[in-house]
Amino acid sequence: MRRRESAAEAPDTAQELKARALRHLARREHSRAELARKLAPHAESPEALGQLLDALAAKKQLSDERYAEARARQLARKYGAARIRQDLKAKGVDEGIVERVSAEDEALRAAAILSRKYRAPATTPMERARRMRFLQSRGFSHDTIRRVVSSRDDDDALNP
Repeated sequence: MRRRESAAEAPDTAQELKARALRHLARREHSRAELARKLAPHAESPEALGQLLDALAAKKQLSDERYAEARARQLARKYGAARIRQDLKAKGVDEGIVERVSAEDEALRAAAILSRKYRAPATTPMERARRMRFLQSRGFSHDTIRRVVSSRDDDDALNP
């Protein structure tokens, strides 16, 4: 028998709800919308939940901007700006914060991802197209993909 089954009907008190929120935030950063979704089943009312989230934000314990920066850093190793923006929007981060965070140098990330995946230069148009599709699936823009794939092929042709 699970521990919370008997108390599943009773909502948490304000202190219990705050302790639950702080446990979530101690593990990792959360967006306001994400934390609200996780805490909603345990809150007495939406107003109590809103007050708690406002208090956490006022104390700088909850920050959408800090969450967006951490999440973008985590995703930047594998994905492009479009994919990062999509993920942050899905997590409920404000549009202004999303645009500010995902505006890093996309060409350097794309080149690094491409060099990790493919060690040798593309020798045929089919291989080149495969690499372009790979970067496109990772959320990079068409301009960035063309620039990175063509510059990498040029660099490899000059330095055999």
